[in-house]
Amino acid sequence: MLYKFKSKVTGDLIMLEPNGRRVLQIIGKDLNGADASKGIVLPEQMSAAVAALQAAVAKEEAERQAASARALAEGKEAPKYEAPGLRQRTLPFIDMLRRCEPAGEPVTWGV
Repeated sequence: MLYKFKSKVTGDLIMLEPNGRRVLQIIGKDLNGADASKGIVLPEQMSAAVAALQAAVAKEEAERQAASARALAEGKEAPKYEAPGLRQRTLPFIDMLRRCEPAGEPVTWGV
């Protein structure tokens, strides 16, 4: 499944299901409801959503740095991460939210 985020201000943003689901969970959207494949982020929710995404990115980066520091302290090779991190996954969505908020336009998916 894909998540296709839409707005009148930006182009569509398409994410693979695991990445889209993670982003929506971070911003506090309930994905366990009867129809989790549809939803909306209202302009008044966007600042909080951006802050939550930025906090999650900072947490992931701190965890990765701590893992590298532990490995180096133990004389092991630092872990390598093949998949892009949360920063790369969320940046387009954060940009979408930042552009939609001042325009007063919602971001929707599945509709």
